[in-house]
Amino acid sequence: MSDLLVVSGEASGDRAAAAVIEQLGHPRAFGLGGGASQTAGVDLVGDMREWTALGVGEAATRGGRIWRAWRAVWRAAQRRRPRAALLVNYTEFNTRLAPRLHARGVRVLWYGAPQVWAWRAGRVASLRPAIDRLAVMLPFEEDLWRRDGVDAHYVGHPAVEVSALDRASAREALGLTSLAAAIAVMPGSRPHEVRSLLAPMLTGYERVRSDRASLDARVLVASSLDPATRAWVRDLCAARHVGTFDVDPREGAGSVLRAFDVALCASGTACLEAALARAVPIAAYRVGLVTELTARALLRTPHVALPNVLLGRRAFPELLQRDVSPTPIALTLADVLDRRAALVAECDAVETSLLGADRPAWQVARMLAPWLGSSARAA
Repeated sequence: MSDLLVVSGEASGDRAAAAVIEQLGHPRAFGLGGGASQTAGVDLVGDMREWTALGVGEAATRGGRIWRAWRAVWRAAQRRRPRAALLVNYTEFNTRLAPRLHARGVRVLWYGAPQVWAWRAGRVASLRPAIDRLAVMLPFEEDLWRRDGVDAHYVGHPAVEVSALDRASAREALGLTSLAAAIAVMPGSRPHEVRSLLAPMLTGYERVRSDRASLDARVLVASSLDPATRAWVRDLCAARHVGTFDVDPREGAGSVLRAFDVALCASGTACLEAALARAVPIAAYRVGLVTELTARALLRTPHVALPNVLLGRRAFPELLQRDVSPTPIALTLADVLDRRAALVAECDAVETSLLGADRPAWQVARMLAPWLGSSARAA
């Protein structure tokens, strides 16, 4: 069987790639990823944990490490001559890699389309000749890409494949009482996100807890964080008397989210995972001024949180920029707790919006298997 090149550069993409590798029966695979891909047997020539673990103020170091990872992946691809490549999310890196691979005769399957519906729609034209097949995670994306001549297939979102504990088991694993309402605090998987979001999230939570007799929380600590950031998180949480829980790199936070009633989330996959677990999401998103101005100029969608994008309406709160501060967080959290029954119905609608696709990782594996040789299979 020919080698498979696998590239992911974020925690959620790493888990999605690992699930596909498992469905293929653990073929010979190499590339860029993290703990989940490594556990699935991928020979890592570049480890995303080397830069996702970097803290605030280390942008130059991060850029240097990403460049070295790019060079290592490209050199390994030239040496090992894979027949196929599985590129998962990580748009900026993979946008540059895909054309080079395709030019060398490597079949390219991109899993998790660049979000051209949100911004930079012009990328479609440049990517069309470099992608043999596109496995999209959101139902409306298939037609969007097919209209521009890309062989796109809706397979579903990896969040629907999470092996989740039931509410009672999850609460036991987290050390939560069965009686109190519980808040998941998910400040992100990158150090700069965590250091920006965690303190205002905790302060907002504390203000609500002081007014309510029965309320608890856990901070879910991403496996991609560096030791210094993890220690900072634990120290801050200990000072605030809030428990922490280390997220497994393979399972992700979704495995325990059913324990919670509400989730304070860094905007991203976590919001969707929370909605599917019926932990009503409150999305938080804060970036620097330059990034904010650029986003305002280029953004083509009124929504940031994936559940709202899927529903086409602001079903769940989004706290953006200056609203990511204790008072707005506290007011929003109290309101969501009071309205939770109605918002759970919106969570049901999110799940319904993702129907129509089955076993995303298996579908992606089935697309890849013929390119890898007769011994490859979709389990």
